[in-house]
Amino acid sequence: MPEPYDVITMGRIGVDIYPLQTGVPLARVETFGKFLGGSPTNVAVAAARLGRRTAVITRTGRDPFGSYLREQLREFGVDDRWVTAVEEYPTPVTFCEIFPPDDFPLYFYRQPQAPDLEIHGAELDLDAIRAARVFWMTGTGLCAEPSRTATLAALRARSEALAAHRAGGGPAAVTVFDLDWRPMFWDGGDHSTVAPERYREALAHATVAVGNLDECEIATGEREPYAAARALLAAGVELAVVKQGPKGVLAVHRDGTTADVPPLPVDVVNGLGAGDSFGGALCHGLLAGWTTEHTMRYANAAGALVASRLACSSAMPYPAEVEQALADGAVITTGATP
Repeated sequence: MPEPYDVITMGRIGVDIYPLQTGVPLARVETFGKFLGGSPTNVAVAAARLGRRTAVITRTGRDPFGSYLREQLREFGVDDRWVTAVEEYPTPVTFCEIFPPDDFPLYFYRQPQAPDLEIHGAELDLDAIRAARVFWMTGTGLCAEPSRTATLAALRARSEALAAHRAGGGPAAVTVFDLDWRPMFWDGGDHSTVAPERYREALAHATVAVGNLDECEIATGEREPYAAARALLAAGVELAVVKQGPKGVLAVHRDGTTADVPPLPVDVVNGLGAGDSFGGALCHGLLAGWTTEHTMRYANAAGALVASRLACSSAMPYPAEVEQALADGAVITTGATP
């Protein structure tokens, strides 16, 4: 069997159309940049920038934007072998507005159905998914069929790999559930009763859960950070990572280890993509076997670097940049360039 991937992510992909002007309403923006987007796809890019062998499982439309996304993946060093085209639906496009430091509205164009929700379980390479050192999936993958069934099939395969490891017959298998709550993708919106049930089903197969306070509340009903972390552990994960925005990040491990890490100071240009950079760095730290606190500090720094830049995928930092930010104790902004 080929060498296992360090990280395989599964789920959303699309084209991000970002204003090249900040502080301007979308209706008045005149210049835009085009970027690879989609949270799990950006996580794969972020981990690749940190030296990890990565791949993404997703689908695009059979159109020029789909071709662009596959080209971008290859340029970023992410394997696109499991990125396939859907005839019926166009590649999704997402616009945003940029109002630093904390207002970044998103406008998703994913109708009538996003190709990345057309992932079928029968088409998954379950051997590769079992073998990957880290498998990363998201809450969005649970919002519709056939993606939901495919995502759960992948999670069950990961559970098999974890059971084999515990029995001494296979490599360690880390499965990360990015809670990734996007209410506009779900029937029932913010008051959906279906999402919490599906989240609980997925959490039973995950070893790590990561989400902000809103996402933790959907998954567990708890919003207070320590209560949310305890609820995620009770749902089955070994490590709960609760992102608290300007208050930093809380990580609680089943072994009792706790890390409550403040954010790295940064002049925010565009907060979009910072969480994906955090995710790629989280995978990197888990693979490196770092302590929970060091992993969180490193991931915070990686996220802060992207928040200091205009773009997302192309803004993902390299190791030397993260290490310099940690040494400086802050992100030194040198200019907001795509």
